[in-house]
Amino acid sequence: MEKRRIREVIVVEGKHDTEKLKKYFDCDTIETNGTHLGKAVIEQIAAAQKSRGVIILTDPDSPGNRIRCAVNQAVPGCKNAFVQKKDAHTTKKVGVEHAARNILVEAMENCACFMEIQQETITASDMHELGLSGDHSQKAREYIGEYFHLGMGNAKTMRRRLNGMGLTVESVREALNKWKQE
Repeated sequence: MEKRRIREVIVVEGKHDTEKLKKYFDCDTIETNGTHLGKAVIEQIAAAQKSRGVIILTDPDSPGNRIRCAVNQAVPGCKNAFVQKKDAHTTKKVGVEHAARNILVEAMENCACFMEIQQETITASDMHELGLSGDHSQKAREYIGEYFHLGMGNAKTMRRRLNGMGLTVESVREALNKWKQE
């Protein structure tokens, strides 16, 4: 089977993620080796962003979200690829290295680039009205994260990602209506 070439450099957390990606893709990676992103790693990511572009693919857990957030803040314009927790785990661990080939291919094909938010299209009150914040909102956020390929996050993170994609209340409501009909 021929490996698909990924032009951008993929930011991952560790060597097992790199090994898994290289099994299926012709790609280059930068490993963060944990949540403490040193100056040298950020400079390496910034240089890759200028020359080839960057895709951030971190684990679908809290440390992975912290790394993703830190890289997006330090190096604007990166693409973001997400795998869902349900698709990337063993009985004891969660991580990119546990995702199947088809899940990784789908993640690479559905990268999101979060824009600098000029005007917020979805407010905190919209999130509450849509059922994406407050009591019993996690399942709805999980669905929306999967539907729009944005990963999982708390209400604040999900609102930032939805706004960063330029999505509207109407498009999110439409997606939620599809979910409720399933």
